Amino acid sequence: MLFPSCLALFVGASSAFVYNTFDGDGFPSCYNVTQVYEPTSVDDLVATVKKAIQSGTRIRAAGKGHQWYDTHCSDQETVIVRTEGVHGIYDFNLAPGAADGSVVVDSGVTFFQLAEYLHDRGASVGYTLTNWNISFGGSVAMGAHRSSIREHSMVAAGALALDIIDGQGTIRHIERDDSNDDWLAASTSLGLLGIIAKIKLKIYPDTKVYAKQETLEEKDVLDGDVYGLIAPYATANLWWWPYKRKFHHRYYDVVAADSTPQQGFQNTFSITALEATTARTMLDSGKYLPTSNMLAEEIFFGIWSKPNFREKTTNKAVDSWPVYGWNYDVLIGGLYPDQKPEWEYSLHGYTLELAFPVTMANQMLKRVRSLFDDELKKGIVMMSTYRSGINIKFGRAYYDLLGQGTYNTSDGADWTKGAIMFDFPSFRPNVGDHQRFNEPFYHKVANTLIDEFPCRPHWTKNSREVLTKAVKNLDPDHVRRFNEVRKKFDPNGVYRSVVGEILGLY
Repeated sequence: MLFPSCLALFVGASSAFVYNTFDGDGFPSCYNVTQVYEPTSVDDLVATVKKAIQSGTRIRAAGKGHQWYDTHCSDQETVIVRTEGVHGIYDFNLAPGAADGSVVVDSGVTFFQLAEYLHDRGASVGYTLTNWNISFGGSVAMGAHRSSIREHSMVAAGALALDIIDGQGTIRHIERDDSNDDWLAASTSLGLLGIIAKIKLKIYPDTKVYAKQETLEEKDVLDGDVYGLIAPYATANLWWWPYKRKFHHRYYDVVAADSTPQQGFQNTFSITALEATTARTMLDSGKYLPTSNMLAEEIFFGIWSKPNFREKTTNKAVDSWPVYGWNYDVLIGGLYPDQKPEWEYSLHGYTLELAFPVTMANQMLKRVRSLFDDELKKGIVMMSTYRSGINIKFGRAYYDLLGQGTYNTSDGADWTKGAIMFDFPSFRPNVGDHQRFNEPFYHKVANTLIDEFPCRPHWTKNSREVLTKAVKNLDPDHVRRFNEVRKKFDPNGVYRSVVGEILGLY
C-alpha cells in the first residue's frame, strides 16, 4: 500500500511532501506532492480530478503497491489521487454453461477483492492476473502480467473496455480494438492518458488447478529448451539460484474440479516476525560479508524447494508437490492470516526487470551467467539475496504500443513467440549507505543487458537511470503513435510523470 509522508518538506509557495512507495519512509515515489485525495466512488473520482485540474497542478493516480522507484510523478508540484477507495464491482455476467462472460470493476479493485467476488459466483479472470495487493487500474496502466506463453497473461489482455478520465476531467470510453491507436495506447498507458475509472473484464468459469515444482541443474536450463519448459503449461516460471547453480521450475495447469478436495492457498510475500528478524539480520551483514549472502541463498533455496502453500480450510502447511486448489488461491494466494508482508519487517528490495524475445532466452541467461562468473574470477562471489531467487517470467505476445511483450517493432527481433522477463530483485540493506554488497555488479548487469540485447523495461520496477538507458530499445514509431494519443487525451500534460519525460513526450 502506498502511504504519504510529511517527513521531507519543500520550500516554495506551498508546503510539499514526499509520497512513498509501499515500502514506506525512505522509499520515495514522488518528491513534490501538495495534496492527497481519497475518493470513494467514480463520481467522486471525476470531481476530484476536475478540482485538481482547476488548481493547476499535476495529477497522478496511486494504486496499492506495484511501484518501487521515484518515477511515479514529475518533479513538479503534483496531487495524488488514491484509487483504493473506489472499488465497486458491477454487472456480473456469466450464464450457466457459457465459456466466458464479463464483469465491470472500478479501478481501485484489487485482485484479492475480485477473486473473492468471482469465486462466490463460480468464476475467475483466468490467467490475466497478478499480485494480490495490486489494483486493476494500476495493473492495466503499467502493463502488469502473470507468467505464461500458452495463455494470455497480461492483465490488459483481459480488458474488454476502459473508462479513462482524461486531462479535461471527462470520461472517455474505449472499447477493445486492436486496429485503434487509442486502445493500443490505453492498453499500457503508464497513467499518461488519464486515470482509469472502470474496466470491463473478461471472466471464465472457475477452475481448479495444480502447482508442481522441480529442481533443475543450471546447465540443463542454460543449454536446454527454455521455451519447452514453459509453453506447455497454463502458467509457468523459473526461479534462478546463481550461487547454487540451480533453478526451480514451477508450473500450473487445470484439473477437474471434482478430482481433489484439497484447497491450497499460496503465500505471496507473507512472513513471520521471527523469520523476518533472522533474514534481515543475516542479509544486513551480507552488505559486508559475502558468506552471509551465501548462507542466505542456501536457506532460501531450501525453503523455496517446499510448497509455500497452506490448506485453506485448515490453515495447515502443505508439505508436498503437487498442490491443488482453486484458480486464484493457487496461482496468487495472498497473506497467511497470522503473518505480515515482508516489507512491514524492513525487508526491502531494489528491482530490475527487463523483457527479451523468448527466442533469445538461452543467449540472455548465459550472458548473465558470464557476468556472475566474471566476478568470481576476481574472487567475488555473487548470489541471489531474495527469498525466491531471481524470478524468470514469461509473457505471451500481446500487441500494444508500450507493453513489454509487443511485436512488429523496429528492432528486428522476433517477439511473436513471446517474451522472457529477467526480474532481478535484491535486498536493500538497512545499514550504512544502503548500497548492496559489490554494488557496481548490479549496474553492470543492467547496462550490459540493455546495450547487448533488444530489451524493454518494466515501467515501475526500474530506476530512472535504467529507464533512461533502456528507451533506445523502444520502437520510435510506437512512442510517436502513443504520444499522438496522449496529446489528444491530455494536451496540457496534467498527468505528466518522470517516465513520460524520459520517453521524450513533452
